[in-house]
Amino acid sequence: MLLNCGFSPEGLDISTKMLELARSRHPNVRFHQADICSWKFPHFYDFISAWDSIWHVPLRLQEKVLFKILSGLSLGGIAIFSLGGTDGPDEHTNSYMVPPMYHSTLGIPRTLEVIAQAGSVCRHLEYDQYPEGHVYIICQRVSLESE
Repeated sequence: MLLNCGFSPEGLDISTKMLELARSRHPNVRFHQADICSWKFPHFYDFISAWDSIWHVPLRLQEKVLFKILSGLSLGGIAIFSLGGTDGPDEHTNSYMVPPMYHSTLGIPRTLEVIAQAGSVCRHLEYDQYPEGHVYIICQRVSLESE
């Protein structure tokens, strides 16, 4: 869809198998194999999607990774990402998807603080799988100065 709308998407994943699948479906798209926790953005992006991915980052690295993602936006750039809709930090493992998956979240209040620290503003926040605590946020970079 992004290609059909004139975008030049790039992808990032740590998994060799997922990247092989992605490259087979989209051979003309640039894909990076790296761990988001240590990867350095090669340039600023107008749009970043991190749907159902940030919450697999260890809680101790969540703020750093979210700040990095938001700081990777160009001025006016948009990010959309999902998180656990809790009031505070939380981390746990569950077997919903077999094998067990790790999930963590900063919680909504701290996530909103990190968004502001990264020079961005929240444009939309929604619990999209009620009654489950799955939240997505759309935010926009409004300043290149970060705290």
